[in-house]
Amino acid sequence: MDNEKEIRWKQRFYNFEKSYALLEEYKDHPFETELERAGLIQLFEVTFELAWKVLKDYIESEGYIVKSPRQTLKQAYQMNLIEDGHTWIDALSDRNLTVHTYDEAVANKLVKNIRERYFPLMEKMYVKLSKER
Repeated sequence: MDNEKEIRWKQRFYNFEKSYALLEEYKDHPFETELERAGLIQLFEVTFELAWKVLKDYIESEGYIVKSPRQTLKQAYQMNLIEDGHTWIDALSDRNLTVHTYDEAVANKLVKNIRERYFPLMEKMYVKLSKER
């Protein structure tokens, strides 16, 4: 494992961990305003972005080359770093929809997916990579 790349993924994991902890804390809070809902969606967007970048850095520290989020998720799945690759790809697609949080139906669907599908995936990834640190 390349020492510099190993340090990079661990540093990025530290940032992911902070964002993940916030998402964990607030994911199930009821919303009183649209701003709170938009805040959760934004927090998901940041946490997901850090998650795939942690995976990319980890994969590269193992000697692989990945260029895109989709390629990173596929390689991470092959390396058993993540489970349920199809749902990770769904999360990637939904992350790209976060610009549409003004659309109430899209925003509500996204919040439901964050709570029920995407957070549990990131939780498993967090637990697995915590052991690698």
